[in-house]
Amino acid sequence: MRFRAVVAYDGTLYHGFQRQSPEREPSIQGELERALGKVIGRETTVLGSGRTDSGVHAQGQVIAFEAEWRHPVEALRRALNATLADAVAIREIAVADGDFHPRYQARSREYRYTIYNSSVRHPLYRLYALHVDEPLSVEAMQAASRPLLGEHDFAAFGRPTAGESTVRTMYRVEVGAHPPWVEIDLEANSFLYRMVRSIVGALLEIGRGRMPVDRVEQILKTRDRSQALTTAPAHGLCLRRVVY
Repeated sequence: MRFRAVVAYDGTLYHGFQRQSPEREPSIQGELERALGKVIGRETTVLGSGRTDSGVHAQGQVIAFEAEWRHPVEALRRALNATLADAVAIREIAVADGDFHPRYQARSREYRYTIYNSSVRHPLYRLYALHVDEPLSVEAMQAASRPLLGEHDFAAFGRPTAGESTVRTMYRVEVGAHPPWVEIDLEANSFLYRMVRSIVGALLEIGRGRMPVDRVEQILKTRDRSQALTTAPAHGLCLRRVVY
């Protein structure tokens, strides 16, 4: 049978989702496959909806795998969670159609970048939010983000993970604040490598007053990767949901 599962993970100690070849650094895919091998008694390949970068977190990564399992599905979830490292957990699991593919059938992905905007850093938030001690202009960041909506060539903000096209459709960009937190939510049909972190990096420069509000739109139009080299750190980023 083919199974579909929603996975959450703390990416701090992992070299991204995708398994390395050979496995030089720990990966989320490698950890999932290790646990599956122990639970079902044979090697199996885990397919993911996307390749989160090293240090990026997730609460809604979607995976698929095939396994022979004669017990209730909930028992498989419990067995996997008992075997997985503490930083990785199966939140939901179900039997899927035989042709289900978490990447190719996804309609959109949603990411959130979290910023702790305070003059004093907070040690308890350091792994999951970027500390920015300068006051940020949320209004300027909101205005700068609007031109990103719709279909564009996002080559200036990233490179493709597969194929050559850098055209993507951005469905939603929201910059919200409830002090001391600033949250940047992005939803698109798919994202280029480093695209979210590059966009956030540019928005942070605008929020700090180091770039004019129209600079994001100008960068977007250049389609030149060298124009958007400010990349926000990975630890503030989380894959929140994949929509099918």
